[in-house]
Amino acid sequence: MDNPKDAKPLEMPPVLAHVQAAVDKLTACETIKAAIEAVKRDDEKTLADQIAITEVEAPPFHEEVRAKDFVRRLEELGLKASIDEEGNVTARRAGKGNGPTLVLAAHLDTVFPAGTDVKVRREGNRYLAPGISDDARGLAAILQVLRTLQEFKIETVGDILFVGSVGEEGNGDLRGSKYLFNKSGIHIDGFISVDGVNVNRVLCGATGSKRYRVHFDGPGGHSWNAFGTPSAIHAIGRAIAKIADLQTVSDPKTTFTCGTIKGGTTVNSIAAHVEMELDMRSAGANELDELEARILPIFEQAAKDENARWGYKDEDGVKLTLEPIGHRPGGGQKDEVSVLQAARGAMAALGIPLYSYSFASTDHNVAVNKGVPATTLGGGGKEGFNHNVKEWYEPVDAYQGPQLAMLTSLVLVGVDGVTEPVLEKRA
Repeated sequence: MDNPKDAKPLEMPPVLAHVQAAVDKLTACETIKAAIEAVKRDDEKTLADQIAITEVEAPPFHEEVRAKDFVRRLEELGLKASIDEEGNVTARRAGKGNGPTLVLAAHLDTVFPAGTDVKVRREGNRYLAPGISDDARGLAAILQVLRTLQEFKIETVGDILFVGSVGEEGNGDLRGSKYLFNKSGIHIDGFISVDGVNVNRVLCGATGSKRYRVHFDGPGGHSWNAFGTPSAIHAIGRAIAKIADLQTVSDPKTTFTCGTIKGGTTVNSIAAHVEMELDMRSAGANELDELEARILPIFEQAAKDENARWGYKDEDGVKLTLEPIGHRPGGGQKDEVSVLQAARGAMAALGIPLYSYSFASTDHNVAVNKGVPATTLGGGGKEGFNHNVKEWYEPVDAYQGPQLAMLTSLVLVGVDGVTEPVLEKRA
């Protein structure tokens, strides 16, 4: 999303002195300055990667073809890449040793089902195709970071682990990021996701979410002959009405929605089955748990009320089944954490104003929840109609995305002979 035309840069405390010192040393280094310029020089090459990646299908839970393609691209740039058990692509660019490990990630998956036409077409300076921005741009941006580091033979102190993750979108439920932190056995000290395009935004925290598929099942019957039988649709209607009247806290922002609903058989049938998908979100972990504790009993009571309305025992009438379909952990971070400081320092050095410092739900959620310094940065350019077959991308100052990702990463892991890592090694 573009920044509002009347947006003004946010007023923030100065970047910590040791972080600013690292930024200053790097941007004074002739090699680093040349590398930053080379990213701009390669703007068309990054866009070509983005277009090619877009045209490789990556539907939900079936990212295999794009994963193999991404492995090839990483290996052509000189790294050994592999696909883990969950489907993530990982490739380590080793530092000089004994430094921290930073993940630089973008997600492989799209929201579009198999068979979607992903051929990119151009209209003026605009490129249109499902997934061209989210997150083919992120994948192309981190490839450009790698390409530039390799070209200029920049030796880092710490390691950079390049990752193409799976399951970031929708019901993928961050499964790739969860695997990376919970099952991969990889030690991670910091995490950056490149997702979306807005380089003027830094995500300082993670919006947590819990999702359920709610089922109501009852006896059903003919609308005339079986009148007096509890209805699954009437029961869920009772629940939705009560949920809609709930008040939530505004700080931290906490939200809910009954997102989808389907059920019933015909217009003249008492519904035997209905299901609904519920989404609950909060910038606070405790607030999310509290919202869940308020909403779930409403469904239980709705079934009881519908049965009581028609004089049915609960065991004979409408019954409730709650099916958890997603839990994205969330949480906040202090402004002083290294990844946020490095991102802000890099933005200032590159002349990129900070317009948004906010929470959202991306692959960085898992890291933040585990206390690992993390953020999500934009891949550069302009975008529109994300998650829609009309999705488009414009490469306006697009090079700023990979420039920002590269400089932020170098501040964090350090450059041999120039700076020490700002990113702390975790126990």
